[in-house]
Amino acid sequence: MPGDSLRAFIHALPKVELHVHLVGSAGVDAVLALARRHPSAGVPTDAVELREFFTFRDFPHFLKVYWAVQSMLTDRHDIESLVLGLTDSLRSQNVRYAEVTVTPYNHMVDGMPADELLAGLASGRAEAARRGVDLAWCFDIPGEKGLAAGRETLAFALTERPDGLVSFGLGGPEVSVPRAQFAPFFAAALEAGLHSVPHAGETSGPATVWSAVRDLSAERIGHGTSSADDPALLAHLAEHRIPLEVCPTSNLRTQQVATIAGHPVGRMLSAGVIVTLNTDDPPMFDATLEGEYLAVAEAFGLGAENLRQLARNAVDASFLPAAAKSYLLTEIIATPTPASPA
Repeated sequence: MPGDSLRAFIHALPKVELHVHLVGSAGVDAVLALARRHPSAGVPTDAVELREFFTFRDFPHFLKVYWAVQSMLTDRHDIESLVLGLTDSLRSQNVRYAEVTVTPYNHMVDGMPADELLAGLASGRAEAARRGVDLAWCFDIPGEKGLAAGRETLAFALTERPDGLVSFGLGGPEVSVPRAQFAPFFAAALEAGLHSVPHAGETSGPATVWSAVRDLSAERIGHGTSSADDPALLAHLAEHRIPLEVCPTSNLRTQQVATIAGHPVGRMLSAGVIVTLNTDDPPMFDATLEGEYLAVAEAFGLGAENLRQLARNAVDASFLPAAAKSYLLTEIIATPTPASPA
């Protein structure tokens, strides 16, 4: 399929994003504005220097930058601004629905009142709907901050329970942060009707993914990159239809993989695992959801029907109501396949 036809087809596909962090969705202009209002955060106030700031040496360096950006968010207006910036980016790519990860504990540790965070999320979500993008929330535990963060995140999620909250996650560094210690919080979240979507296997081995499945009853896995190193794990994920939220460009930028062509997504697909494509922290990684589809298609020789299936995977793996899933799936199926060159 010619490049222009492939791009047009990818754009035309109604898409769903399942792994994108609200703080990580802050674009350069938004971060510059925040940095100039909060110079003590140590984030560059010059556009050229900021782009260099976003050149990550490794995963710990990425986290340091991420936390610096987060520290500049102070009120509902900052939160709403991020939500609407993300909304406009999604809308421009024909993304109809996104499940957005928010880390309430970090915002409150940084001094943001709970009602400011909730108000920003609510107003942003309402305006996003008016702009044609349906948003849902995942509240996640910053794992590196331990059991206190787990308790507080669970209490906040279950006490406040804002409209659009569908899932409970676990993010941050994986090395030396065992998944199993958070099992009681995930059990309580599941009991309350939230879905389990922990990160695992992004910067650690397959054992972390196994733990997420066994100890946290994961219904989807954030990243799951190292799953490909364990054929038995891939078989388990495929058999039990546990989707992976794969973020190829993110893994490239944080140096978890050397090239997109070397990403294990090809082995995941070959093993029958339900793969969904996602951006993680799009402006920080210079990523777009359309770009993820295109990069994977080009690296692994995927055609229109393969891409259509990836779009369907994301809908099926989402926590949308059945009627909304059916509507989107019908649209995806109806998206015209590009004509083959004569």
